[in-house]
Parts: sequence; structure tokens; C-alpha cells
Amino acid sequence: MIELGIGAIIVAIVSGVAVGFLLALFGGGGSVLAAPLLIYAVGVTDTHVAIGTSAAAVAISALVSLVGHWREHKVKWPCATAFAVVGLLGSLAGSTIAKATNGEHLLFLFSLAMAAIALSMLRKPRSEGDPQVRMNWRIMTKLAPLGALTGFVAGFFGIGGGFLIVPGLMLASGMTLANAAASSLVSVALFGGTTSANYAISGLVDWRLVLCLVGGGILGIAPGLWAAVKLVNRVRLARTLFAVVVLMVAVYIAYRALAG
Repeated sequence: MIELGIGAIIVAIVSGVAVGFLLALFGGGGSVLAAPLLIYAVGVTDTHVAIGTSAAAVAISALVSLVGHWREHKVKWPCATAFAVVGLLGSLAGSTIAKATNGEHLLFLFSLAMAAIALSMLRKPRSEGDPQVRMNWRIMTKLAPLGALTGFVAGFFGIGGGFLIVPGLMLASGMTLANAAASSLVSVALFGGTTSANYAISGLVDWRLVLCLVGGGILGIAPGLWAAVKLVNRVRLARTLFAVVVLMVAVYIAYRALAG
């Protein structure tokens, strides 16, 4: 565990603000940033502690953000629940394997996955999605394998997985980006909670930093929800912003992982 001075506490809280803002705005992205911020900004030297700590903070922030989207009636609960429940075992398996994997290798592989998803999201979707989508067996057969795979990836890399869950929900169900971003928070919270619990069993969660990130995250959620409302009718812009944020972080993580 690192020594927490005033400077580190302030940086951790500001990092939490960024995490909360992006979680509220995109339903993901914040979980992508959390672990790198702990490592490169706050000064956590153990990659696994950063992953376990960020997973706990992201899960809590996602739950708080989910309430706001729920009140806006954006969450497609049947699809969101099915995706999350199926992915639960995947996240447990992924996080178990990750604990035995070299931290620098995890970060580099993480950056490659982020870059691939970001580039795919820059492509123009065939349609803007159906805001009235309803669960059926056809959608369920698509949600199940995608949920399991996403859960494993989220657990392996120690993230909520929103950057994978959002396009996964859109692909499987045909829902809009706004609905997918809101619905993804169900999985972000569940996958993050499962991953952090797995890491906590091994003593790889710094609860002091969890409090800092969550406190900052709560401050960032309100402006994130406000931005989400403003962008609801500008789907392409929101999708592009999401992809650019993910790609920028991916490049930085790859550089630091190779340099380190």
C-alpha cells in the first residue's frame, strides 16, 4: 500500500471525478481510465492493486450513475439484466486468471483491446437503433455469448467493461446508443463488483483509494448526466467522442507499458 499524502489524495479524488463523469456520460470509459490513473497519476506501483481498487470504485460509481439513468427511463432492464447475469461467471473466471498474470502484460493487452474497440466504434452504424426494443429469444441468443465473453474480458482486465458492453448491447438487441450506455451500467456494476471481490480476497484492494475515487466519482456524475441529456439527439457525436477517449487512453497505456 502506498503512503497517502495530501497531494495523492487530491489526485485520487480528481481521478474519481473523471471516472464518474465518463461513466455517467458514456456508460463506460471511466472504468478504462481508473486503473491507469491510479498507476500513472496517483502512484500505485502494483498493477494488481490498481486493478482491484479501481474495479471496486467503478462498481460503486456505476450503481450511483445507474440511478440517474433509471429515473430518465433509459435503462432497458430485460436486456441489461440478461447480459449482466450471463457475464457474471465470465468476470469471475477472467479476474482469477488475471491475478496470476504479469501486470505489464495485462496493461499492454488491455491497450490493444481498447484500440480495437475504439476503431470499430468510429465506423458509422447501419442504423441509429430502436428506442422501443423488446427482449425476445432471438435477442437472448445473441446477448448470452456476448455477455459471457465481455464478462471474461472485463474481469481479466479489471474494468467494468463499458467500452465493450455498449457496442455489445447495440449489436445484440439493436437498441440506441443512449439506451445501451444507460443499460451497460448494470453490467459495469456487477462485473466491477465481482472482480473487486475476487481481488479483495487476495488483499489486492486499497480501500482508502476506493473512498477517494468514489467521492470524486459522485461529484462527476451530475455533470456527466447533464452532458448525456444534451447529447441524446447527437448519437454520432457521442459515439465519436467515446471512441476518441478510448483510443487516446489506449495509446498512452501501450506507450507506458512498453517503456516500463
